Amino acid sequence: MSSIIAKGRIQSTLRHFLDNEASGGIVLMVVATLAIAAANSPLAETYFHVLHIYLGPLSIQHWINDALMAVFFLLVGLEIKREMLDGQLSSWSRRILPGAAAAGGMAFPALFYLYFNGADPAAIHGWAIPTATDIAFALGVLSLFGNRVPASLKIFLAALAIIDDLGAVVVIALFYTDALNLLALAVAAIVIGNLIIFNRSGVRQLWPYLVLGAVLWVLVFASGIHATLAGVILALTIPLKLTPGAPEATHAESPLHKLEHHLQKPVAFLIVPLFGFANAGVSFAGVSLSVLAEPLTLGVATGLVLGKFIGVLGTVAVLTKLRLAKLPAQASWGQMTGVALLCGIGFTMSLFIALLAFDDPAMQDHAKIGILLGSVVSGLLGAIFLMVFGRRKGRPV
Repeated sequence: MSSIIAKGRIQSTLRHFLDNEASGGIVLMVVATLAIAAANSPLAETYFHVLHIYLGPLSIQHWINDALMAVFFLLVGLEIKREMLDGQLSSWSRRILPGAAAAGGMAFPALFYLYFNGADPAAIHGWAIPTATDIAFALGVLSLFGNRVPASLKIFLAALAIIDDLGAVVVIALFYTDALNLLALAVAAIVIGNLIIFNRSGVRQLWPYLVLGAVLWVLVFASGIHATLAGVILALTIPLKLTPGAPEATHAESPLHKLEHHLQKPVAFLIVPLFGFANAGVSFAGVSLSVLAEPLTLGVATGLVLGKFIGVLGTVAVLTKLRLAKLPAQASWGQMTGVALLCGIGFTMSLFIALLAFDDPAMQDHAKIGILLGSVVSGLLGAIFLMVFGRRKGRPV
């Protein structure tokens, strides 16, 4: 009997952990630490060798970065579509504050990066690395403060991060695309047309979309556009409503909500951690503290810490001063400052863009060090501000 009770407690604890929105960020922190430890241990040779083993046409690392991450981008696309049509971003009044803050939070990090690297034709390609906010990490840290932070700030940060992800998708499509294979692109367009026809003609089963989505991934991969963008394109064709013209479907009935629900845990607890483990490993062998003064490292780190902070908080301050928007309900400026700092946590998408920006392993490592440094500093400073100001109840606005 006691063993049954103990087993029930274990299952209950596990379920609570998996359902906690902070858990994905915690898992990501752990695997990033493990990756760095593996890359600087006697297992380093094995760690890097396994990642470069080929399974068919791609290495294990490429399968993770190009195929599994397409599923991550599929979930991102589903979240963007849901929030734009039926959520916190469904009206312009709701979009203006997180949308403008996201834009400022992308522009200023890029400017900081270019200040350090604008004269280097090789390094300049990484300008977009510090423009991304990691939604799992940032929300994970924010969630640790529970009800000491108003729910409106969590909604603001989630909306900002989703718009930020949309901006990152556009940046990848426009600036990190190789020479195009026009034939593959033309066939991909035909597949997209069929997905749209499925949507318009009332197909509400998921499997036809997923089958064509797999075909689309192959074609986009062959076209020269990064294959993960196939996930976003597929997401935009998944129906949000149960039937055309009907009221919004419930979470259980909507094809989009069904797929989003099924993907959330595999993405948060398998795909993103695998990506983090495969790409966060930086070997510090032969690396001195002088690497912290390298323009590439400085550009990424300062872009995340200062650029994100100035871009997000500065934009919010201007909009509120001009009375074009208000602070999220019950939030104080101290709490908003903490959230603006948390926006500098740029782990997953920043690593992804760094791999697209540079072929040189040394430049990738310098970028990774900047990402890790900037994300840790931003997370710690944001946590400190929220710890100090979270004890107070924010003034109503």
